[in-house]
Amino acid sequence: MTGPTGRRPRVVVLDYGSGNLRSAQRALARVGADVTVGDDLDAALDADGLVVPGVGAYAACMAGLDRVGAGPVVRERVAAGRPVLGICVGMQVLYELGDEHGVRTAGLGVLAGEVRRLAAPILPHMGWNTVRPPAASTLFAGLPADTRFYFVHSYAAKADPDAGDTIGEHGEPFAAAVERGALAATQFHPEKSGDAGAHLLTNWLATLS
Repeated sequence: MTGPTGRRPRVVVLDYGSGNLRSAQRALARVGADVTVGDDLDAALDADGLVVPGVGAYAACMAGLDRVGAGPVVRERVAAGRPVLGICVGMQVLYELGDEHGVRTAGLGVLAGEVRRLAAPILPHMGWNTVRPPAASTLFAGLPADTRFYFVHSYAAKADPDAGDTIGEHGEPFAAAVERGALAATQFHPEKSGDAGAHLLTNWLATLS
């Protein structure tokens, strides 16, 4: 994929010590991005798109972001309407608060709400599941309603259909993806979701021009 200038969109996958960085890098490169993995904050600020990955505990991911000083960069990009994509815990830390095992940790606060343990009989929610995107979704454009994505998580934010959230279900409804202007995020792993994930990443890259 190339933008209007004929070049591949420049994407930085933020390395703050958490996340399956190389699989995200490979998935984005396959769909046409010029991808860099690293913690260079100037590069993260200047890129056409910034990807915030994340696996593991909310508090540990926030500690990693604080350690490399990435929080202000994410907030600045969001405030300026410059594309950011959060993945898995990289989505969760965009919210105001995470509550895990009674530990409440402040997040980046660019999304309103709280991340908490799913009320489900079996956790983690691991494997392939369908989602319900809004009709006007950009991320899910062109994907059939029964498309499945790969999830691995025990915590999630409450879905807000009035805000246009994509809804997932495991024990209860949760926010499977959000789209707020240039800010997008998925609770599932598009880089592990095969052709469906590649299609979604292609849709995201198309917003970077």
